[in-house]
Amino acid sequence: MADNKVAIVTGGANGLGQAVAYKLADQGVNITVVDISEEAGNETVKALEEKGVKALFVKADVSKAEDVKNYVDQTVETFGKIDMFFNNAGISGPGKRFADNTIEEIEQVVGINLLGGLYGIKYVLEVMLKNGDGAIVNTSSTAGVVGQETVGTYSATKHGIVGITKTIAAEYAREGIQVNAIAPGTTETPMVAQYRKDHPENFKQVEASIPQRRLGKPEEIAELVAFLLNGEAKYINGVVVPIDGGFTAV
Repeated sequence: MADNKVAIVTGGANGLGQAVAYKLADQGVNITVVDISEEAGNETVKALEEKGVKALFVKADVSKAEDVKNYVDQTVETFGKIDMFFNNAGISGPGKRFADNTIEEIEQVVGINLLGGLYGIKYVLEVMLKNGDGAIVNTSSTAGVVGQETVGTYSATKHGIVGITKTIAAEYAREGIQVNAIAPGTTETPMVAQYRKDHPENFKQVEASIPQRRLGKPEEIAELVAFLLNGEAKYINGVVVPIDGGFTAV
């Protein structure tokens, strides 16, 4: 099914990205791991190679268009094509009400979460259109579906990811491009662990708001992403799939 396929995973050195990279590797997919952390990225590549696939690490600050173009170019140079793209790199932001955010904090979150996502789609899409086929999954969030306190800029970027997902599907579905977004709830990742440490009171409210009364697991997200990427879900296009323990259902 996925033999000789090639995927790019941004934010692939840990958390959701790493879990998805491992899942795709189990299906025989060769992978470019993109991350700002060189040490963790190389460790992830080593683990992927131990699974029997080819893997490449590219260090990138996704808020810089030239870094994004570089990871796309290096992938094509190494593997010859791009079949799958998990457009996932992101940060949570400062965790305070919007008026208390500094301009620098707003620019950082927008640069990584929204501009980084847009740049990735643009450069990967150019390659996929030449190939005549490709699947993209963008990471949005429950905060990209409903309003949530203390994550204003983050929420704005994740709503933006939903918008570009629907637009790309409308524009390019006829040309063989499949693009969807996932909207994970709070999941056990290093980013969330840091948020829990920095904002314990906020986090108690988050946990209490989940009907299943637990956080998601990266492996659960990876199952969904792999399904959307690996060709088994070709007719699902332009949708946002919540995976949040029921949070957005109530």
